[in-house]
Amino acid sequence: MEVEIVAGLAGLAGLAIGLATGLAVRVSERAQRVATPAAPQGGLPPGVASVLSVLRSSAVVLDAEDLVLRASSAARAFGVVSGDRLVVDELLAMARLVRRDGEIRETEIQVGRSRGRHRADGRWFAVRVAPLGTHGLVLVLAEDLTEMRRVEAIRRDFVANVSHELKTPVGALSLLAETVEGAADDPEAVRRFAGRMQHESVRLTNLVQDLMTLSRIQGDEPLPELHPVSLDEIIEEAIDRSQVKAASKNIEVTGGGKAGQRVRGDEELLVTALRNLIDNAVAYSPENTRVVVATRRCDDLHVEINVTDQGIGIPDGDLERIFERFYRVDPARSRQTGGTGLGLAIVKHVTTKHGGEVTVWSKEGSGSTFTIRLPLLQPARPPDPGAGPAAAPPSEAEGPETEPTPADPQDGPPGTGHDDRPGGGTSVSSPTPPTP
Repeated sequence: MEVEIVAGLAGLAGLAIGLATGLAVRVSERAQRVATPAAPQGGLPPGVASVLSVLRSSAVVLDAEDLVLRASSAARAFGVVSGDRLVVDELLAMARLVRRDGEIRETEIQVGRSRGRHRADGRWFAVRVAPLGTHGLVLVLAEDLTEMRRVEAIRRDFVANVSHELKTPVGALSLLAETVEGAADDPEAVRRFAGRMQHESVRLTNLVQDLMTLSRIQGDEPLPELHPVSLDEIIEEAIDRSQVKAASKNIEVTGGGKAGQRVRGDEELLVTALRNLIDNAVAYSPENTRVVVATRRCDDLHVEINVTDQGIGIPDGDLERIFERFYRVDPARSRQTGGTGLGLAIVKHVTTKHGGEVTVWSKEGSGSTFTIRLPLLQPARPPDPGAGPAAAPPSEAEGPETEPTPADPQDGPPGTGHDDRPGGGTSVSSPTPPTP
């Protein structure tokens, strides 16, 4: 009897322990379900999408299978993402490493790399890859460094080119001075070497002057004290300053086109820009040819100045770079002509400062036409008859503006004016030569 009672009590105790264990397991499972959020099904954790939408960098979120859950429009435009895949192998490898060990990684990469003739066309990015919560999500952030890299490259090239261009005439002057000293007993040799020294001195002076002009106009600050100027006077002065070089090659420089056009600008800078184009046309044209400078009113708001020659022309592959500082299509020929390599860079910046643009058409063996397009000086509005007393007349400085008329045709050959091929910008080539 006692044995049966003990057995019953033991059974009841076992049942109680089993019930308690089951209840504890269920409570533990419920606690785990509350503490661990469910994995996102085809989307991002709450709030992540809102954060990504305000980021300036290109953003890509990958799931555990390396599929793209979200990608910014910039990431797709730059070729980082295609469809639902990250197409840059280096980024994909980094994402897998970050998913494996949870460590944040950073690097710089180039996307869309090109092995073209002149320079790589790809874009540079500063990349940061980090884990995004749980479930294997990875965030890829890419900041575009292309413009910063381009500016740094231009600055490095500029410093290197300036150093080289200054070193050449300075070294020549030093060598010529030693030669003159050694030839003191030979008056003819002294005169010959002194002439060479004068030539190198002029070259050095021109380079320093061009550097000063370029430093003045290449910033973002507007030009101070712009005044109404006559393009007829600008062209006449620029042609006059180029006559010595033109006469040495028996090249005729003529002006023509629509007279009486006026713009608002800095007269000296405009003369400098136009003289550079004319000097280039003369330098790269054969003897006994013509250079034509003509104005054309293209609409009610703009006027064009065309400089056309019969020179050697510019190869198509170099048209985009001829306005870069110190860029030369043919360095040997450029140095032979005595240019500084900054002429077209100055033209580009002067034109931009005056609210205009410079373009070029060229064909090898047929010449080139450089075109400066500037906004016209606008006349004051006529008084309104119903507005009471007559308004004050336009200021004398503004002067009257003629009615728009078709541009006068100007005979002249197509041509080229390409300096030492400098610049800081890109030329725009038209499919057909503009009418001078």
